[in-house]
Amino acid sequence: MAHYAYIDHNNNVVAVIVGKEENELIDGVDPEIYYARGTDYIVKRTSYNGNIRKQFAGIGFSYDSAADVFIAPQPYPSWILDHNYDWQAPKPKPSQGFWSWDEEAQEWVNVEANA
Repeated sequence: MAHYAYIDHNNNVVAVIVGKEENELIDGVDPEIYYARGTDYIVKRTSYNGNIRKQFAGIGFSYDSAADVFIAPQPYPSWILDHNYDWQAPKPKPSQGFWSWDEEAQEWVNVEANA
């Protein structure tokens, strides 16, 4: 069982389906091509374990065709996409404890201290 993401003309993932394994042809056609037939979308395989195209695609993710990776939605306006296609906060997250990003204050807030 494999998963496939439907990508619109703006490179946004609009749907994810379960389909045939990528090494199984459907009517003699590669599944990515087969599942795209008759639609306005391109279709790319995605994987729960992150072995294909960086990470599992979800609705709202984007697809970078040059890097051939799926990119998660930007969590906060201040976060920046790094060279590994991961979103990074303006300040590093503390390594100990449970923290939540406060966009207005532009800082990490200790969740345990507020419990």
